[in-house]
Amino acid sequence: MNNLPRRLLSIDVLRAITMLLMIFVNDASGVKHIPAWIDHADGEADAMGFADTIFPAFLFIVGLSLPFAIKNRITKGESFSSILIYILTRSAALIIMGFFHVNLESYSSADTLIPKAVWAIIITTGFFFIWLDYPETMAKAKRYTFMGIGIALLIAMAIIYKGGEDGEIHGMRPSWWGILGIIGWAYLVCALVYLLVKGKRNYLLGFLILFVAINIGAHTDIIDFKIPVLGDASAVSLIMGGVMISELYALLVSKNKTRLLWAIFGGTGVLLIALGLLIRPYAEGISKIHSTPAWIFICSGITILAFELLIFLVDVKGKKNWFKAIWPAGTSTLTCYLLPYYQFFILTLLGVRYPKILNNGFTGLARSMATAFILIAIVGLMEKKRIRLKI
Repeated sequence: MNNLPRRLLSIDVLRAITMLLMIFVNDASGVKHIPAWIDHADGEADAMGFADTIFPAFLFIVGLSLPFAIKNRITKGESFSSILIYILTRSAALIIMGFFHVNLESYSSADTLIPKAVWAIIITTGFFFIWLDYPETMAKAKRYTFMGIGIALLIAMAIIYKGGEDGEIHGMRPSWWGILGIIGWAYLVCALVYLLVKGKRNYLLGFLILFVAINIGAHTDIIDFKIPVLGDASAVSLIMGGVMISELYALLVSKNKTRLLWAIFGGTGVLLIALGLLIRPYAEGISKIHSTPAWIFICSGITILAFELLIFLVDVKGKKNWFKAIWPAGTSTLTCYLLPYYQFFILTLLGVRYPKILNNGFTGLARSMATAFILIAIVGLMEKKRIRLKI
């Protein structure tokens, strides 16, 4: 593998902006009378709203970060087996959290011992106990005790769980894997590919082409069967696309040809958007719900262009402080993702409802954006106390 810079600050900023917008659009989904383009497009529509660009951007960013993380571990002298364990445990954490979250959707308070809000708060607390970034100076016995408490909480919540509708009651099951679960499975595939091919770009490009071909095949009836783990390969295509952009950046740096970056990244972003529009009529249109090729291409192109802009602003012009207010969302991203669960379900338990003026139109959107900034500020305070998740 080629030497990579230790970290591109622009990736952290892009991740922070994406998380800010993720919190915003999730909160704004409950706001009435907002412009249709802000929200998710209807599931069966051949369309894409602003909210539909956020999750694919996050997957793409996972890919941008992946080569840096694995290369840094190799540089530190970690063995193949230790890196493999890192990949497996990281993936497992995301899949487990996603599995619990997806079961919130069918939770039946009437058939379970505790209300849905209490169950959600307890599992989120369990996540923190298990995957908290414990200080290395903390005694192992104390750390393992806290982790054990977290595991016990999740087991207990899984045992008492009852879900279902119309009298069909069931225990926990993966109807789908949730946002975190999708990230976990896709990260597992792409990280293993990267590790096994030792970051060789030709092989990585081959896998990207394979994943995209599977996605196109799945949406043009060429492939009419489910592929285990990969599904329609949409998530792995997005992550592997990010991996290739990181590798392209590394190649330009190693050859001292960074001046070409602007034309190459800009051209690639525009080309992908154009490809998405071209394939749109032949592969089920544009749809986040159905993860169509057009959606993948267009969102990848948009993310590359945003990344290019941030490389210029942050890494070239040194404008990191412009994003100081949201920086914790880029460095404690998982903590930031989970904090709205506390916010929403604590307000639910307390019976707090926003006044009508704060849940409608422009003022409702302003409230959602303010909520996102406040939650990120809280994560920043937590980060200073080392209360953050690390997987």
